[in-house]
Amino acid sequence: MVSNRESRGGRPFAFFRAGARVGAEGAERPILAFEDVYKFFGKDQPALRGLNLTIERGEFVFLTGPSGAGKSTLLKLVYRELTVDSGRILFCGRDIARLTDRSIPFLRRNLGIVFQDFKVVPHWTVFENVAIALEILELPARLVRSRVGEALERVGLSGRGDERVGTLSGGEQQRVAVARAIVSEPALLLADEPTGNLDPTLAVDVLTLFEEIHQTGTTVLFATHDHGLIERRDHRILSLEQGRVYDVRRGLASWSSSGVHAVREARRAAG
Repeated sequence: MVSNRESRGGRPFAFFRAGARVGAEGAERPILAFEDVYKFFGKDQPALRGLNLTIERGEFVFLTGPSGAGKSTLLKLVYRELTVDSGRILFCGRDIARLTDRSIPFLRRNLGIVFQDFKVVPHWTVFENVAIALEILELPARLVRSRVGEALERVGLSGRGDERVGTLSGGEQQRVAVARAIVSEPALLLADEPTGNLDPTLAVDVLTLFEEIHQTGTTVLFATHDHGLIERRDHRILSLEQGRVYDVRRGLASWSSSGVHAVREARRAAG
C-alpha cells in the first residue's frame, strides 16, 4: 500500500547518512533487522530459512560461509534486487519488502554496494565512474567535483580522476568501486566478496580501506569466504550455513567449532 506521503509526491524514502545525528527514536532502532526471513529458489529448498538477525548502527560485520550458503542472496534482499518470500527486513525501521517500486531507488541512495567484479565502466574515467552516483541525485556540478575529489582521496586515488579505469590494476579498479560506493556518504555499506579477485596483499589493503570508512560512522556488512581476512580482525562474525545464521560477536577467539562453520579446522584440513 502506498503511503499518503508517497501518493502526494513527497520523498518516498528518507536519507540516513553515515555519521549523521539521529533522533532518540531513530537511535534506538538497529540499522538492519531480519525477522523470520525465508527465501526460496526451488520447491522446499529455502536459501534462507527463518533468518533472525540484527545489525546495529556503526557495526562492522563479517558475513561468511561456504559457497552457495546464501551470502549474496542476503545482500540482494537488502538492496531489493530480490524480495523475501516471508518475514520482514527492516532498514532503519522501514520494511524493505513493502516499498513501492518508486521508493526502491531512494532506499538504494542510503546504501553503498561493492561487488567482487567491480562493476566499473572501463572506458570511462575514474572521475566519471565515481561521479555517476551523485549525478543521478542531480547535485550541482561544483558539489559533485568536490565530493568525488574527497572520495578519491579517501581511497588513495587522489589526482587520478582523468585516467581511464580500464588502464588501472585490479586493486585500483576495486578502489574506484569503493569510492563510488561511499561518495554519497551512505549509512550502510554492503560488500559482496570485494576481495575475491585480488591477491592476498591487495585483499588486506582493501579490508583496511573498509575499516577506515567504518571509522567515519558507516555501518559495514562485509561478505567473504576468505578465512585469512577474518582471522586478521576481531569484528563480529555471522556464519551462514544451510540457510541459517550463526552469530559470533567477538571474532574467532570466541568461535566454538561445534555445530558451526569451523574456520580453523577448515584451514588445517586445507593444509
